[in-house]
Amino acid sequence: MAAVVGVLHLELMIGDATSLKDKRRVVKSFKDRLRSRHNVSVAEVDFLDSHRHAGLAVAMVGNDARYVKGALQQVANAAGAHRGMYVISSEIELW
Repeated sequence: MAAVVGVLHLELMIGDATSLKDKRRVVKSFKDRLRSRHNVSVAEVDFLDSHRHAGLAVAMVGNDARYVKGALQQVANAAGAHRGMYVISSEIELW
């Protein structure tokens, strides 16, 4: 049995955030949406003390590398479409 682990690294800019509370509200909304619509795990892993930047890691496990990569690409596209957030960079790694 072969398992594929995919991790999407997202660096985000939170446009209208003037405080950490504003940032956390936007990031929490996005994380909750990802968990409910995609079968992924999400954690904020970088820029924890910055009110304008967020670094997220999104993980997914599957048995088909193309499927995992495609699903993580959909997550990256969803980040770009989420209100109040802008994607600075995204990178997908597969193991």
